[in-house]
Amino acid sequence: MTHKWNYQPITPEQAEASQQLAQELGISPILGKLLVERGITTAADARKFFRPQLPDLYDPFLMKDMDIAVERLNKAMGKKERILVYGDYDVDGTTAVALVYKFIQQFYSNIDYYIPDRYNEGYGVSIQGVDYAAESGVGLIIVLDCGIKAVEEITYAKEKGIDFIICDHHVPDDVLPPAVAILNAKREDNTYPYEHLSGCGVGFKFMQAFALNNGIEFHHLSLYWTSAPSVSHRMLSPLWVKTAFSPTTV
Repeated sequence: MTHKWNYQPITPEQAEASQQLAQELGISPILGKLLVERGITTAADARKFFRPQLPDLYDPFLMKDMDIAVERLNKAMGKKERILVYGDYDVDGTTAVALVYKFIQQFYSNIDYYIPDRYNEGYGVSIQGVDYAAESGVGLIIVLDCGIKAVEEITYAKEKGIDFIICDHHVPDDVLPPAVAILNAKREDNTYPYEHLSGCGVGFKFMQAFALNNGIEFHHLSLYWTSAPSVSHRMLSPLWVKTAFSPTTV
């Protein structure tokens, strides 16, 4: 496969804006240019970029299916169902599992986690993983950084009485899996204002929504976000670095 880069030099208007921004903030013209290319054209926006705050985070309930996902998690905990936190084996997936598992574990003990074997199971939701969940009496699987293409596997799980909540950031196919809720800002019917979240970022938004719904103070969650990766940041990296460097603006 070959790729063709579509390079677009900045316009004269952008060049002027970057120079003005650099002068006003006392920064390098190169940095001013980079900010303008990110769509940050005013000193106020630049200060917000470099010094973000937790209130800058988007409302997690803007994401499609978030209310359904939180309701299903609350139901599982209320009925004392066994919950399995399932994630991909890469850095995004494992940090996502760590974040969600450790956060829920503070309030609920009937929970387990599962990372598929890279060589024996391959990428994504596996039949072996679903069988493990069924044998363990799991009623709800929260899958992170994968699952958006696992139509057959999630259908198989549904036949075994296991519900899925998908937290993914990969581009969906035309047919979505039969999950209870699908949290993915790249859905065609997406309602969330920022689509470039990592898998762990989606998991963070889920836990943020769960915390808000249950009156849990946000700082309990922000402690876990310090280890989470983010992808294709605009406002992401600065807030992550700031709060724990810091949590990411998502």
